[in-house]
Amino acid sequence: MDLLFNVLDKTLTGPPIEKREFEFKLVPKTTRDVLKEYGLEKTFDPENPINTDVKLAEKFYEAGYDLALRLGMFCPDTKRRVMFTEEEIKEALRNAPTEVTLGYGKDRVTIRSRRPEDRNPPVAEGSALGMSVSEEYFIPLCMAIAQYKVIDIILAPTLDTINGREIRARTPYESIMGMYEAKYVKEALRRVGRPGMPLHGVEGAPTEYGYFSGFLWGGFEPERTIGIALIPEPVTLSYQILHRVVVNHLVGSPLEAGHMLNIGGYFGSPEGAAVGAVAAQILQTASMFPTVVESTILDARYFANTSREALWATSTSMQARTIGNKVMNLGITSQVSGPCTDMLLYETTTIAIADSVSGVAIEIGTRPAACRYKDYGSALENKFFAEVLKSSAKNLKLTDANEIVRALLPKYEHKLKDPPKGKSFPECTDLRTLRPSKEWLEIYERVWKELEDLGLPRWE
Repeated sequence: MDLLFNVLDKTLTGPPIEKREFEFKLVPKTTRDVLKEYGLEKTFDPENPINTDVKLAEKFYEAGYDLALRLGMFCPDTKRRVMFTEEEIKEALRNAPTEVTLGYGKDRVTIRSRRPEDRNPPVAEGSALGMSVSEEYFIPLCMAIAQYKVIDIILAPTLDTINGREIRARTPYESIMGMYEAKYVKEALRRVGRPGMPLHGVEGAPTEYGYFSGFLWGGFEPERTIGIALIPEPVTLSYQILHRVVVNHLVGSPLEAGHMLNIGGYFGSPEGAAVGAVAAQILQTASMFPTVVESTILDARYFANTSREALWATSTSMQARTIGNKVMNLGITSQVSGPCTDMLLYETTTIAIADSVSGVAIEIGTRPAACRYKDYGSALENKFFAEVLKSSAKNLKLTDANEIVRALLPKYEHKLKDPPKGKSFPECTDLRTLRPSKEWLEIYERVWKELEDLGLPRWE
């Protein structure tokens, strides 16, 4: 805990700064300066959405490392910068874990650090990530996802209500929700015969209150659960997030430190987002001492990471991070189209391939329709995601991945602004058998055939 005390002390003693000054002036200017100094301006190549230049990725890591040292993080509670020395950063990166084993019995899973073109497949985590789901469908959806053995870990969706009551942040309703999420997802796993499957939570907790209750006795067990400390802004370190960090370290649970960073946000261009994600990964490692780090790059126009710009920035940054240090990186798939559409599978393929060949250690899928609609997630796209993720690692080089993604982007990128809504969980799933509808299964088979024709073997 000594290192964590050191970070907490920094939130009280660091250089003072106002939020707007940090986010709207310091971050953009410093990012532009670093890109210019390292010759990384205008390196985005729209014709090649998956970066294949490892030397370029190495340069992005050097720039991101420098950016981390210059920026530090911002604590909004004390309005101070949390700065790290180079030795502190080196020590944190040196001590970062390179593997972790979770779960019980036959469902135990080991996550390991990976590098670009690593033939050991990443861990596949099933989910309807961040999606609001009706109480009546929560357990069936978790069961439907967990029934597929290609999925290694499960992250529950977000409960819409508890006993028909709205979940209000920072109220006892939220505290009850944290425990209910844990109990519901574990019940789902028991019903499908995977009681030892690793977990990830508390997904539905808007604040630390639901998070605390989720890790009480009878809730999420520390030895099988990855905790979540997801920062709304990539280089912000609030006490609400640090509460979660402290809880995980106290109970001994593995921890995901994460953030979502937007192209078009504080870091600006695709190049700025790529270098910003590197800096954020380094800073979160130094400030939270996590097990895995999520550095997600979204395209602010769509709130997805399946656009040409987002795929390039994601692959470049992921390669930079997996080459530059040994931290285990977590990725997510964030799509704009809904279930029972071929577009959802095309989107899922491009981002799963991008992360897999670039060295991600664990990937979460899926996030249909950018979470705009309640209950618009299903199990089949999760199965598909896991198969593509693992097959890509086993069979593709960076150049192969680039060619496949180049072939797929024209099939959907013109629809990113107005994507198909698709069908809800009960509309594309037999609720009695939890099997996908005939229509959805036919789309799945057709798209897999297209991928095989493009050179991606089906995962068996």
